[in-house]
Amino acid sequence: MATHGKRYLAAAATVDRTRTYSSTEACAAVKAAAKAKFNETVDVAVRLGVDPRHADQVVRGTVVLPHGTGKSVKVLVITQGEKVQEAEAAGADFVGVEYLQKLKDGWLDCDVIVATPDVMGQLGQLGRVLGPRGLMPNPKAGTVTLDVAKAVKEIKAGKIEFRVDKTGNVHVPIGKASFTEAQLEENLQAFMDTILRAKPSAAKGVYIRSATVSSTMGPGVRLETAGYK
Repeated sequence: MATHGKRYLAAAATVDRTRTYSSTEACAAVKAAAKAKFNETVDVAVRLGVDPRHADQVVRGTVVLPHGTGKSVKVLVITQGEKVQEAEAAGADFVGVEYLQKLKDGWLDCDVIVATPDVMGQLGQLGRVLGPRGLMPNPKAGTVTLDVAKAVKEIKAGKIEFRVDKTGNVHVPIGKASFTEAQLEENLQAFMDTILRAKPSAAKGVYIRSATVSSTMGPGVRLETAGYK
C-alpha cells in the first residue's frame, strides 16, 4: 500500500479537502504547498460533463497563457522555400524538410512540430510515430499553417493544446511554483475561459463538473466552479 512522505503530509494538512477554493485562494494554496527542492509544475485537471465517445462532444483547442508555462519549448518547423527564413526569424529551434528523414530515423528532440500544408503528405506517413507522442501537427491546433512565424511565436509565448481524454478529463500545465500568485491566477483564468468557450453544443447538463489545481508533488486543491456552467 502506497504511503505519502512527511513533506507531502505537511503540505496536505494546509489544504481543506472538504471545501472548494476561489481561483485566488487555490493558486495561493498550491504555491504555498509546493515544498519540493525543484521548481514544481502547477497543473489544472478539469472533469467535464461530456461523453468523448461521441465526436460531437469531443473538447479540444488551444490557449495562449498570458505568462507562459515556465517551460522552454523546442519547436521544429517542417517547411521549405521562403518559409524556412520566416520560421528561423520567429525563433524556431529546428527548421527544414530534412527533418522528415531524421524523424523517420528516430530523432524526436522537440516538443512541438509545426508544418506547412505542402509537406503534410510526407509527414502523414509518420502518424504512427508522432501521433502517440502528441507531436503530429493539426490544423485545429494551429500547427498546420502557412503563417509559421505566428505559430512559432505563439508557442514560444506559452500556447498550449488541450484535448479531453476518454474519461472526460482535461489536464494541462498552467505555470510553475516560482510564478507569482497573480500570474498563476491569470493563466488559470485564461484556460478556464477557453474551456468554457469550447463547450460542445451537444453537451447537456453540468458542463464543468469539477476542477482541481495542484503542483507536481503537492496536494490537489478543489476549485470553485459555480461561475462556470
